[in-house]
Amino acid sequence: MTTEHSRRNVLRWAAVTGAAGALTPLVGGRAYADPTPNGNPWARAQYISAKVRRPRFPDRWFDITRFGAAGDGATDCTAAIRRAVEACHAAGGGHVLVPAGRFLTGPIHLLSNVDLHVTADAVVLFSQNPADYLPAVLTRFEGVELYNYSPLIYAYGQENIAVTGAGVLDGQADNAHWWPWKGKTEYGWKPGDPKQDDARARLFAMAEQGVPVEQRVFGEGDYLRSSFIEPYRCRNVLIEGVTIVRSPMWEIHPTLSTNVLVQGVTVDSHGPNNDGCDPESSRLVVIRDCTFDTGDDCIAIKSGRNADGRRVAVPSEDILIEGCLMRDGHGGVTIGSEMSGGVRNVFVRDCAMSSPNLDIALRFKTNSVRGGFITGFHARDIRIGEVASAVIDINFYYEEGPGYGFNPVVGNIGVQDLTVRSAGRALNLRGYADAHIHGVTLTDVDFGTTSRPDVVENVDDLVLRNVLENGAPLEPTTA
Repeated sequence: MTTEHSRRNVLRWAAVTGAAGALTPLVGGRAYADPTPNGNPWARAQYISAKVRRPRFPDRWFDITRFGAAGDGATDCTAAIRRAVEACHAAGGGHVLVPAGRFLTGPIHLLSNVDLHVTADAVVLFSQNPADYLPAVLTRFEGVELYNYSPLIYAYGQENIAVTGAGVLDGQADNAHWWPWKGKTEYGWKPGDPKQDDARARLFAMAEQGVPVEQRVFGEGDYLRSSFIEPYRCRNVLIEGVTIVRSPMWEIHPTLSTNVLVQGVTVDSHGPNNDGCDPESSRLVVIRDCTFDTGDDCIAIKSGRNADGRRVAVPSEDILIEGCLMRDGHGGVTIGSEMSGGVRNVFVRDCAMSSPNLDIALRFKTNSVRGGFITGFHARDIRIGEVASAVIDINFYYEEGPGYGFNPVVGNIGVQDLTVRSAGRALNLRGYADAHIHGVTLTDVDFGTTSRPDVVENVDDLVLRNVLENGAPLEPTTA
């Protein structure tokens, strides 16, 4: 590495990580002091765990059937549920109760101090008619702000909100509804059918051209799918216990939100872009004791896409993932690819992953269009059975690749106490010649049996301590 390249990397890295004890921006523009600037990084995880707590709700209960809802699976309960939410909010908060039955509804918009509680024998069936999700609301599609179809459960600018219970949230997406808009035949699309491509390209062009968000209005005729649960600019959010199936797109999508707890949730949805949980530009997030079986990444941490992510410029930070089970998915825990606002301080511990349909265990995907930074990723006590591709994949060549002027800054990554039964390869680490991956430390790792050689390109400070692959010690030179 040349001296000039080294100096440039140090300067860029210092700008990202900041001086010890510096203040880090909080969602909304304020700042908070890092309580562990120089210590054990896992002390930061304990701080996150202690800081993120369940919101409390008054012991008031608003049964949606008292407001006109019928659990016959056919009656439209949209207005009844809205009345129950409004009454609960007006009373000072409490629980909106969904009792046993099958309740058909359009979008549910939560208000402050309201817990939507779905009981064990309840199923909330969301309408398959896209027109029911209009008028458009402020949201993000693949990391770009716009006005679009409402998410199935949505809140904007609220605090102390929850979706809880042991019931089922059924988006009713399938190869005849929502999923064909992806434009792939495996999801029901046929030549001549409408699809998202033109609207998606138009939205991305608007963002690059700096078109104001209020002018990015999409909806009918644009075929851009919405997320399932999306708290947008919210504080103190709880998603707990529910089972989520058949989502149009991303399942749990906290955006620009703070103090978010996702706990004991089961996601079982295999449609296109069916990520399990996608914290985006959010801070203080705990994802705990959840099960993910998905059509895309199980957990994907994001912070906006390209020019729009740089315009909003809010990172995702202080995220703790623990006690989770990942089955099918493109990645178990992923950062990117929409990470232009940056990601810092992510902790993953005591998680299990295994499936012949799980591509990558720990995945970092970016390129020179996304830019952004990833720093302070720490994982430990990870048990992996079968992974089809790489165990750890840091790839600057995702989609567009190099040469677009916004090289990512990625480093300070530590993985320890990780075991694997079998994988395609242990490592796929690909930086750029002019933007190296900086600082990857693996400690007490057994990659098990692998079938393909590792790839390590343009990586500085790869440290391997007691690392095995195919039963033999792995050295940086052999990698």
